[in-house]
Amino acid sequence: MSHRDQTPVSELRVGVIGVGQRAPMAALANRPGLARVVSCADPDPRGREDARSLFGPDVVLHERYEKMADDDLDAVFVLTPDHVHTQPALFFLAAGVPVFVEKPLAITVDDCDALLEAAYDSRSRLYVGHNLRHLPVLRRMRALIDDGAIGRVRAVWCRHFVGHGGDYYFKDWHAERANTTGLLLQKGAHDLDVIHWLAGGYSRSVVAQGALSVYGDNPRRAADDPAPGGGRMPDWFDPEVWPPSALRELNPVIDVEDISMMLTRLDNGVLASYQQCHFTPDYWRNYTVIGDEGRLENFGDGLDGDPATIQVFNQRRSGYRRDADLTVHVDTPSEDEHGGADRALVDEFLRFAASGGPTDTSPVAAREAVAAAVAATTSLRTGGTPVDVRAPAPTIVDYFRQHQPARPQV
Repeated sequence: MSHRDQTPVSELRVGVIGVGQRAPMAALANRPGLARVVSCADPDPRGREDARSLFGPDVVLHERYEKMADDDLDAVFVLTPDHVHTQPALFFLAAGVPVFVEKPLAITVDDCDALLEAAYDSRSRLYVGHNLRHLPVLRRMRALIDDGAIGRVRAVWCRHFVGHGGDYYFKDWHAERANTTGLLLQKGAHDLDVIHWLAGGYSRSVVAQGALSVYGDNPRRAADDPAPGGGRMPDWFDPEVWPPSALRELNPVIDVEDISMMLTRLDNGVLASYQQCHFTPDYWRNYTVIGDEGRLENFGDGLDGDPATIQVFNQRRSGYRRDADLTVHVDTPSEDEHGGADRALVDEFLRFAASGGPTDTSPVAAREAVAAAVAATTSLRTGGTPVDVRAPAPTIVDYFRQHQPARPQV
């Protein structure tokens, strides 16, 4: 749906704001006859140079995203660092352009609510990049739950082993609260969204504990020394460095936790726990979902294209056993980033931008993941005090539940 005349267009003209680590995902939007990236904005010359490599020599380049308003766009991707998602998204929502915001939606609940309200007021389509909802193993787990394989969900546990956490999150802007609020939000927004999705509810009461246990003692760069290669993780990533204490040249400021644990009660009574550790030797997520008639969990998550397995125990009581009552092997595409989830995410956004309708992701759910993470971060930084999570306005919830309908014609 073009903001220009509100009629379908044959090929969407797409813009990209922020040509950094996640920009290759936007390259998946280059589909002849369907969509084409025609405009990019990045204040960094390297970002603008990379845009030509990713999107072709004819892409129009700008330092400031406001200049993209002259490029007659039908959709935009906001792929900036987390703390600068809000203003470009508000700008294009006000202009009537469908907006994709990379997760997390924002780093504060107030900014999330401002974005939801802007989409509601303008009736511009808002989409959030929670790609794990398109990850094959998680979609299969959700299908098993929906089919009644474990009865009614009563608890969800997630353990996130962030094996490359030092390289990924402690050598650049991610290490600073001012840019992320904390890694329970920046990294955990994915997992909290999945926990809510599998459980069928949203966090309303949270407690948490956390610490900067390892990376607070590692050698750091000087305050005026830029990150290697200009600040892109592939420039410094070395998976052979072990143990984590051997990492060098960490960000000058580190004030986020490298290990966190939270407990939450959802609005439907489900209890959930989330544990995140950035100095494990392995890198994957394990979700365990317990119902009143069984449980299931994944081994491997398929994010790197590796096979994943779901084990379901739902036929009898026993002691420890390796032979699950049902074992589901899930193949994931190895040629696509994040096991095919990014491609499916972009496919859904392009369809949504063009013609609207239901989506598997949800802006309200994205806001709820941020709200749970903010509450948990507040709790862990105040000695584990319980923190309530404020629900969004009912009118906003209802609007997005209806898949962002257009304003009635008068």
